[in-house]
Amino acid sequence: MSGRDLFCQPRRLRRGAALTLVFASVLVAGAATGSLPGAGPKATADGARSALSAGHHTEVSEAAREAMAEGTSPVEAAQRAVSRSGDRWAAVYSPGEYEEFEEALDGQYTGVGLWARARDGRIEVTRVGGGSPADRAGIRVGDRLRSVDGADVDGRPVTEVVALLRGDSTDAPAGTRVRLGLERDSRTWTETVRRARLSRESVAVRELAGQVTVVTVGAFTKGSGEQVRKAVRRAPAGAGIVLDLRGNSGGLVTEAVTAASAFLDGGLVATYDVDGEQRALHADPGGDTARPLVALVDGGTMSAAELLTGALQDRGRAVVVGSRTFGKGSVQMPSRLPGGSVAELTVGHYRTPSGRGVDGRGITPDVETADAALERATTVLRGLGQQDAPRP
Repeated sequence: MSGRDLFCQPRRLRRGAALTLVFASVLVAGAATGSLPGAGPKATADGARSALSAGHHTEVSEAAREAMAEGTSPVEAAQRAVSRSGDRWAAVYSPGEYEEFEEALDGQYTGVGLWARARDGRIEVTRVGGGSPADRAGIRVGDRLRSVDGADVDGRPVTEVVALLRGDSTDAPAGTRVRLGLERDSRTWTETVRRARLSRESVAVRELAGQVTVVTVGAFTKGSGEQVRKAVRRAPAGAGIVLDLRGNSGGLVTEAVTAASAFLDGGLVATYDVDGEQRALHADPGGDTARPLVALVDGGTMSAAELLTGALQDRGRAVVVGSRTFGKGSVQMPSRLPGGSVAELTVGHYRTPSGRGVDGRGITPDVETADAALERATTVLRGLGQQDAPRP
């Protein structure tokens, strides 16, 4: 999978999930989060799945309770119960893991400060955080990451590379060393850096020639939606927007809805169900509906980022460019288990304004392209601007 962010995922999600789609305050029992198994094509199928999830929650809670009474690990017992549930995006977090999950949603992470993607079976650095360990070591955009602590990363899913960089197998803390094998042009070398506790801005803005503003959202962490709105308001008059959601693994759905409000004048963003009860998410009024807009996506665009993309596409607000998105859009409910751990089980799914289920399907771009996607997006954007220009 291309375009995945190498440190926006919390350590607990190393099994393949990215930041879950979070509907409410994370540590409050009863908040709804989203992940994604297959979306049932009918409401009755979703309802049946939700009822099963409710039953499995009781089983998971009881398994944890019994383990505590027997003096064994309630987390491991709950994980075994979850594995029997058939809910592939269900998760059990220890208290410490859930705290780290919260920190990830706050924009905090442990890592070396680089982003990368899988391209032609190789891992390529796409961004280096300023002042990060990777930056101080002289790693640059375009460098190839060949190995992590001696383990070859060619051909591996980016999620596995994430786990190696973070030291997930040993729960490596900030300050631990990690040895990176790198390649640039004909040069190969090894660089040893120390993992660090870093803060990141999830939204980056840059101006391109030809009145194009690129707003890149790496993840929907707290405050990112308002950053998108500010970026749109501050964009030069007449500039079109490329909303770059490539590699965005999701995050807080409230932030995705706020980002949608930057481009919509109110109206529906998505619907979702929790245990069969239908609910809706709406944009705030007053967004900029005049600027030409292109949403840029890829196979690493997930969850809340897909919710936003689907809303802009269905509402006719943006042309979507890139490759098919990941397809992850279920709703989960976290709750405390005996011993303080947290279980999340799927209870429903979200749908785009037109009623499309993203689950397992993803979103198909209006203009599909894998190579030079940003260049293609800017070409499309300039075409939209010409269409909108007043005719003589």
